[in-house]
Amino acid sequence: MALRIKRIYEPKEDKDGTRILVDRLWPRGLKKQEAAVDVWLKDIAPSPALRRWFGHDPAKWSEFQRRYREELKKNSSAIEELERRIGHSDATLLYAAKDQAHNHAIVLQRFISEN
Repeated sequence: MALRIKRIYEPKEDKDGTRILVDRLWPRGLKKQEAAVDVWLKDIAPSPALRRWFGHDPAKWSEFQRRYREELKKNSSAIEELERRIGHSDATLLYAAKDQAHNHAIVLQRFISEN
């Protein structure tokens, strides 16, 4: 099983496996058909308050990771749903953020891999 992450705006590839959107909001300017999303798990995304606080500011990255991991620990039903959707097959966590080095999908991928 491989668990990848990629921007939803990148083209679909065979190696993606199950494509899981992990954003709370639908990505701007993208039609649902074009996105080729298999599953949309809104509840696993950071809370609106945490997302607003972070604002994709790299200076807040370490603290954002800590806070988001705390949210994930308290959100067992969403984690269980994600793990069920991934199963034992390849999957790709899709996100819309422009910053490919500082986004919640990175934290989520690590969290799932560690547990």
